[in-house]
Amino acid sequence: MSNSITMIEAVNLALQHEMQHDDSVVILGEDVGTNGGVFRATVGLREQFGIKRVLDTPLAETMIAGLSVGMASQGLKPVAEIQFMGFIFPTMEHMIGHAARLRHRTRGRLTCPMVLRVPFGGGIHAPEHHSESTEALFAHIPGLRVVIPSSPARAYGLLLAAIRNPDPVLFMEPKRIYRLNAQPVEDNGKALPLDRCYTLREGSDITLVSWGAMIKETLEAADQLKKRDISCEVIDVVTLNPIDHQTILASVAKTGRCVIIHEAPKSCAVGAEISATIAEQGLLSLQAPVSRVTGYDTVMPYYRMENHYMPNSADIIETVTSTLEFS
Repeated sequence: MSNSITMIEAVNLALQHEMQHDDSVVILGEDVGTNGGVFRATVGLREQFGIKRVLDTPLAETMIAGLSVGMASQGLKPVAEIQFMGFIFPTMEHMIGHAARLRHRTRGRLTCPMVLRVPFGGGIHAPEHHSESTEALFAHIPGLRVVIPSSPARAYGLLLAAIRNPDPVLFMEPKRIYRLNAQPVEDNGKALPLDRCYTLREGSDITLVSWGAMIKETLEAADQLKKRDISCEVIDVVTLNPIDHQTILASVAKTGRCVIIHEAPKSCAVGAEISATIAEQGLLSLQAPVSRVTGYDTVMPYYRMENHYMPNSADIIETVTSTLEFS
């Protein structure tokens, strides 16, 4: 029987499942043991699996990433937590210089089956360094998967897949929707495939492409546009490196129009890569230029201005309308 759970509970359920079925899975990070994590993603796991498999670390992100690479190279499957995206930058030397290159550097002799979990994005009124959406920094790196779930069911299945993957995965969790909705999730150990987009809604007039928490606003906009007899196809990118461009291109070939929605700043973001690929490989399918609805090219503001910074369904509807009116 499936129980209705939130995304944060789905993350916890996936971690628990893999630890029960694979003794090589270990969890580490700041406050993940005694306190169960700042968002309670790891609550109860130390009590169930002990201090040797659920490790509280010092406040040292560089050490957390480096230790995880070492563990992964020697047969363990570490799942490390960085408390907030704004604290991830010290990990970049290890993630880019070592984790992503280990298979190449050793000509396949060693792999790096580690997962770096990180809550990201705005919308919870957090202080500075807690609300970034810097997925593009890591999506640029060969050998490093970047995976972002948008629902409890996908969080469960994708995290299982990430832990079982032989190469490093940055698993970015949109904290704004950690507890927003609950849905039935069966603890059956079934992983969802990585490296593919998910078509959440079929449509014929325009393709809406998004990921993470912004899927919520994208679906809301699609619902409102449906009342105006505008049929939106909604695609959840999910894996930002490598991107399943073929699913997006096939949708654009059907609809002829595309709007890309993301919370991150516009410049040099993943949305720009998707737009460029559509221009290179799907130009003759387009009936209008590809449009983007994004955050601003500024630092994420404090909570009083947060809602102004982040795209909303009205922004999406306005852009869709102007895209459909292009001639």
